[in-house]
Amino acid sequence: MENIKRFDLGNGINFTCIPNSKFKTIQLSICMFYPLEKETASQNAIIPNLLTHSCKKFPSLISLSKKMEELYGASVSAGTEKIGDMQMIEISAQSIDNKFVPDGSDNTFEITKLLCDMIFDPSTENERFKDENIELEKRQLKEEILAEMNDKKIFARKRCIEIMCKNEKFGINTLGETHDVDKIDAVSSFKAWRNLLSRSHIEIILVGSGAYAKIADEFKSKFKDINRTDVFEYYSEIIPAREVPAEITEQKNIVQCKLVLGFKIKNKYEKIDYPAMKVMNALLGGTPQSKLFVNVREKLSLCYYCSSRYLKQKKVMLIESGVEEKNIRKAKKQILEQIKDIKLGNFSDVDLENTKLFITQGLGKIGDSLSSIGSWYLAQSIEKNIISPEEHAEEINAVTREDVIRSANQIELDTVYTLSGKGE
Repeated sequence: MENIKRFDLGNGINFTCIPNSKFKTIQLSICMFYPLEKETASQNAIIPNLLTHSCKKFPSLISLSKKMEELYGASVSAGTEKIGDMQMIEISAQSIDNKFVPDGSDNTFEITKLLCDMIFDPSTENERFKDENIELEKRQLKEEILAEMNDKKIFARKRCIEIMCKNEKFGINTLGETHDVDKIDAVSSFKAWRNLLSRSHIEIILVGSGAYAKIADEFKSKFKDINRTDVFEYYSEIIPAREVPAEITEQKNIVQCKLVLGFKIKNKYEKIDYPAMKVMNALLGGTPQSKLFVNVREKLSLCYYCSSRYLKQKKVMLIESGVEEKNIRKAKKQILEQIKDIKLGNFSDVDLENTKLFITQGLGKIGDSLSSIGSWYLAQSIEKNIISPEEHAEEINAVTREDVIRSANQIELDTVYTLSGKGE
């Protein structure tokens, strides 16, 4: 991978170009980071779809689709994610690389201008979006929220996070709640759109070839007329584990119960060695050879699935499992036993090396897709410590047994959430 180009466009806007000649296409993304708030989550979540389904220059989805076909089958996607305490609104475009354009035109710059048309000049009039567009996106957002509620695995994970981070922004659903969607209207959406452009922290990522300086200048000129004097910086608050873990059980009509254990760090001021924590998490429950999978699921048959994930931005670890009602207590006990084993160093050097190999192989696959490359460097850019997947693989390989043991001893159980059946 060639050298990364990064520009500070001023007032909380950064532009990063990852030159890559491997693909026949390019990807251009604009990501807006805004603090998660209950009052604005749903309103912000509706904005990316509003912007990508029409604009003043192309006022209908049909005309917009026709334009993208003219740009050699370009595509646009949008979404909302939670990254730490921030809500990320992302709009991305993919299109053919300039070197494959038959007439030699600058297709990358053309897709840049189309993306700018959507973001900076949407279908609005008299400082409001069109009512019919608002109602359509409200219905879709509600369906997305309800779909998450109906997926009990996702529901249990979100409920554990809500309980564990009750007084934190991280505990807020990035899509908001259905009753908040009802409050959205054409005027409030217009204000939310303007607010995102003027106050959010913005990362623009280009993966592929193209005149990156020209693209950066295009975005800079578009932001020139927007007042960005009160801009949010990316920030996530770190809260240590409570002294006595919270244990919450809720009931629904389900056959397979869900058990989610939430862990936080013991001391928020203690430095976390991320590569070591990543290896520790994978050794515990992040691979098919992990302790949770091999012991709790396979040997003891206490659950249908059991895995762990580490959320770097909040220094939080989640262990999720699907269990039968009769096995909930046994599963919890055995999960905690596996963590205790790692804290005591009860794992082999072979297990450690296999875990590191699994992680580094995954890092090696990041370069196989534009979206993976973009996601990797977006995560790097918001933390202002940009390294390549290859450099991170070197960090992983340098992790020692002592590093893993130390990392395991930095976390503590904070919340136990159980979603059980009603005995029917």
